[in-house]
Amino acid sequence: MSDITNIALHALCPERQEEAKALASHLDLKQTNQPQFTLEFTHAHLQLRLNGPEAPGPVYVDFVGGKAGHRRQFGGGRGQPMAKAVGLKTGINPHILDATAGFGRDSFVFASLGCHVTMVEQNPIIAALLADGLQRGQAHDDETAEICQRMTLINADSGAYLQSMAEQHDTSAPDVIYLDPMYPHRNKSAQVKKEMRLFQLLLGEPGDNRELLSAALSCAKKRVVVKRPKGAEELPGTRPSMAISSKNTRYDVYVIAAMS
Repeated sequence: MSDITNIALHALCPERQEEAKALASHLDLKQTNQPQFTLEFTHAHLQLRLNGPEAPGPVYVDFVGGKAGHRRQFGGGRGQPMAKAVGLKTGINPHILDATAGFGRDSFVFASLGCHVTMVEQNPIIAALLADGLQRGQAHDDETAEICQRMTLINADSGAYLQSMAEQHDTSAPDVIYLDPMYPHRNKSAQVKKEMRLFQLLLGEPGDNRELLSAALSCAKKRVVVKRPKGAEELPGTRPSMAISSKNTRYDVYVIAAMS
């Protein structure tokens, strides 16, 4: 994980100064002369900027417009491969835990299809961006607000969180655990490349996916789903029960029990 002391925070408009101070205190950000990243409160949202002469523009979480809005309307509903992978059927809306939440796009799709989703994100900076996106989504139109209200955010290490849940035999354990481990993305769009660059610099080297898969399998009630680029190797360890593919993506499904 990146050094959180290498991140500055600014309010770009006076009315958000107090929010900026509160978040800086919450994250325990320290003053630094040459920060690698800057968190910025604009009038509309909280955004993260990589500093430097050749750095891309800022990124932020958007559950209202952009890709999220388009995908909600034209994504294929319950017939799309990712919905089939997590076991969505008529009358079945599993509780899904997205253990690698990132910017929450897949979580938003699941929630838009009627599922309650717990997003676990270990990095506090990304978690802050997610929290801001959820807050704005809940304050928007009724449809978006209803979707975002089905999404819960937890800032924690996913492996440790799942292991603790399994050890305590927690009855609130999710039906489905969804994993999307960091992997070089095949999508060559400027936006995806910008976000991947920020993620890689902010998060550093990815953790042990074998341990994360093992923790997920010990915790999920019904199944674990691992999102992979099509043609990529399976995660090491247990073999999946089946795979569901789309044009560029494969979902490895580890069935634990029948969906009901």
